[in-house]
Amino acid sequence: MQPGAAPVRTDILLVGGGHAHVEVLRRFGMRPEPGVRLTLVAREPLTPYSGMVPGLTAGHYGHDEAHIDLAPLAAFAGARLVLGEVHALDPVRREVQVAGRPSIGFDLASLDIGSEPSTVGIEGAEHALAVKPVGRFLEGWSRIETQVVEAEGNFRLLVVGAGAGGVELALSLRHRLRIRLSDGGLPPHRPQVAIASADDHILPAHARPTRRRLSRALAADGIEVLTGRRIRAVGPDAAVDDRGRRVPCDAAILVTPGAPAPWVAATGLATDRSGFLRVGPTLQSVSDPAILAAGDVADFSPRRLAKAGVYAVRQGPVLAANLRNLADGRPPRPYRPQSRVLALISTGRKRAVVSWGGLSLSGGWAWRWKDRIDRRWMAKYRDLPAMHGSSPGAGEEVPEMRCGGCGAKIAADVLSRVLADLDIPSRPDVLVGLGDDAAVVAPPPGQVSVRTADQFRAFIDDPWLFGRIAANHALGDLYAMGAAPATALAMVTLPHAPAGKLERDLRDLMSGALEVLNAAGCILVGGHSAEGAELSLGFALDGYGVREELTRKGGLNPGDVLMLTKPLGTGILLAAHMRRACRATWLDAALAAMQQSSCVAAAVLRAHGARAVSDVTGFGVAGHLGEMLRASGASATIDTRSLPLLPGVGALSAKGFRSTLHDANAFMADGGAPVLFDPQTAGGLLAGIPPSRAADCLSSLHGVGYGGAAIIGRVDATARGRGAITLA
Repeated sequence: MQPGAAPVRTDILLVGGGHAHVEVLRRFGMRPEPGVRLTLVAREPLTPYSGMVPGLTAGHYGHDEAHIDLAPLAAFAGARLVLGEVHALDPVRREVQVAGRPSIGFDLASLDIGSEPSTVGIEGAEHALAVKPVGRFLEGWSRIETQVVEAEGNFRLLVVGAGAGGVELALSLRHRLRIRLSDGGLPPHRPQVAIASADDHILPAHARPTRRRLSRALAADGIEVLTGRRIRAVGPDAAVDDRGRRVPCDAAILVTPGAPAPWVAATGLATDRSGFLRVGPTLQSVSDPAILAAGDVADFSPRRLAKAGVYAVRQGPVLAANLRNLADGRPPRPYRPQSRVLALISTGRKRAVVSWGGLSLSGGWAWRWKDRIDRRWMAKYRDLPAMHGSSPGAGEEVPEMRCGGCGAKIAADVLSRVLADLDIPSRPDVLVGLGDDAAVVAPPPGQVSVRTADQFRAFIDDPWLFGRIAANHALGDLYAMGAAPATALAMVTLPHAPAGKLERDLRDLMSGALEVLNAAGCILVGGHSAEGAELSLGFALDGYGVREELTRKGGLNPGDVLMLTKPLGTGILLAAHMRRACRATWLDAALAAMQQSSCVAAAVLRAHGARAVSDVTGFGVAGHLGEMLRASGASATIDTRSLPLLPGVGALSAKGFRSTLHDANAFMADGGAPVLFDPQTAGGLLAGIPPSRAADCLSSLHGVGYGGAAIIGRVDATARGRGAITLA
């Protein structure tokens, strides 16, 4: 939440990153709605555009050209992006269950999750590859393509389903295999490709002229058309139809009519016989007006619509307007689908067939027309316009003024309910914990107390994920010192919101943090919470350790190898994310790195003779190494080519993306690689390892999950100046 933004009054939850929802995000980004918070839950960080998938499989488009990156789009809309798979929706409690994390609440929810090929009545469907979800299909197809090449083209491929999607896919894959085999010097005609239709002809939803044109295209490419063959079983080397006839195949791809996710019917909301959510003219559920749906998952009750992406695209503007209207208490407006749909069906090569009712045309011009339409649509979600201001205008409600000082504390009843729900274990050394004015802790005999504190404002809008990262970041100092985490005091600031939303946000935030703290054996014993302009979280931590065994910043010796346990670049990536320039896959990799604990890494470093260790955080590698060198009276050489980087850091750094702390970190340095001065959130540990043990140490780190660990330099045998760093 940006400083000065209106308190959250309505939570809109978008489930799925489909064609309608990307338009919702774009429109809310262009005109934010004060007091409305968007949350997008998506299974994948990149969402494919169905219109370009045939061209992608044929090889005409690269992967990025055919996918919308949800991270920049969500950032543009000011939406929280949660990557995960929904497995339940409770319309009564107004929440969804997402695998691996706490439930997410909503006031209004919209579903745009598409559909997947139905496997009902197909025995052994696990032997086939479904065309959706597209990400999983592309991974599976890559393996099949490799098998075709390894078999030198002696391969039988069966596409099950002869609607427009199946026909397009068969032609696209045939073209792809022809190019791949030709490039490898193999006979391009060798693979046998067949398409099976349950009807007595292909393309049952299209007129005869279109069927004729595409039948000729299939025949020209040597694709066998099997009509009246409803596939009932798939095995490793053949499929079987409902009359017991075998269709030999080494791989089968399902492009059967779509089926919804099973959890949709389990919501108790009205569905059709296939389990698709029934919606009325305004795209609202016919049984719950606070839940809407668009695209394939919706059964539009006023009129049966085909499961085609064009409807989701056209529903997007109406869905955005209705979500906005419902949040503001205004009536929604109806969606009026077009009576006829223009279909542009590609034929593998850069040609397409135009289908418009009984009209059918074809040619290279049709593919170029389709290409222009598709690229223009995709550009809307990449070339994002500047956002308008979100300040209240004339006639709009002025946000409620909130008190400061102790009047900004989270209400006692909210706090007590959240604490009662959290999983907070006990331990014998905590004599007085939560519930009193202060905690009382008795350190174990013979050990000293090691204390640290860390706090920062949120850089992502997902409180659960932010809680995990903030806790992991704070624990890094204790691991660097060689101390065992013991107790934690939490310091929380939550954005202004009604009590119910504060309670849920606090529960999500602390649930994420406690997952990390509890796993570390660190007990929450108290803290402080308050309302403020934006979300922030910090911890004051106590750990225990044997004084003589603690590892400090000093202690580097000449010849020591400098070992870094995690790749660099979180500051650059987060800076780019704020400017909508960070790809979702890059952001996802950074968030995963920030959630990786340094506990095991610290043990590995100590086991291999580490005498000086530092937690690389805000001052970057150069700053933390400089502190270690000054404390040790030493100098060092860094091999900039060996610095491990998170995905995307090199490209973004080359474009000039920097954290706001970068210049301050680099102020005392004389040049150097920008990533050396990049502040790290929940970064890795930097340690000096005796040279004879460095190779084994690196191998051990890789073996226990720190795949980005690397040797980045050495402590110089001759000190050129206390704290001096030379770049090689």
